[in-house]
Amino acid sequence: MGYDSTCTLTTEGRTFAGTARLEEKALTFRGDARLAIPLAIIDDVKVKDGRLHFTAGGRVIVLELGGAAQKWARRITHPPSRLEKLGVKAGMRVGLVGIDDPALIEDIEARGATVERSTRASGLDILFFGANAAADLERLAGLGARIQPAGAIWLVRTKGRGAPIAESASMAAAKRAGLVDVKVVSYSETQSAEKYVIPVARRPKGSVTAKRPRA
Repeated sequence: MGYDSTCTLTTEGRTFAGTARLEEKALTFRGDARLAIPLAIIDDVKVKDGRLHFTAGGRVIVLELGGAAQKWARRITHPPSRLEKLGVKAGMRVGLVGIDDPALIEDIEARGATVERSTRASGLDILFFGANAAADLERLAGLGARIQPAGAIWLVRTKGRGAPIAESASMAAAKRAGLVDVKVVSYSETQSAEKYVIPVARRPKGSVTAKRPRA
């Protein structure tokens, strides 16, 4: 999920009004000036009096963000890990279907969660599902029965134009399976992950309502 702010940007003695957006890999500014700055080239991040100061490509840039400046600075200097974006926490029970990702398994276990390797494991907190073709989407109904009421399925698919599964097809299949989409994140350079959950109205009392941010 990105951060947005209507603000001013000052650089090289000039000040511009517009909207800044901090995303996973870039900070963009649209308004009187247009900039797209990869986070990888941002250095010397500082906050003073509600202003975010940093350098990018040798140029000093200042964003007037007010109370949000500190939060933006933390996001730039300490970006969330993949598991943080995916919501994996210690003590969780996690299942994998159609996912061949040893690094993911290693990270899950290092975080203190348990990878349930049985194909019959149920009551899961999170289930990662790798979908490679449109026909795979029909498995969502059965997989939905394996998560606990407040659990989630992360559907991992190839992203971009020409991908075998479009986001609209994924969402339609989830709806047929009685699930709703609540979040989308970048799983890797080539793959997207979409989070599906059981609708709140169908959960026992005490389950948590989820919103639908995007990242």
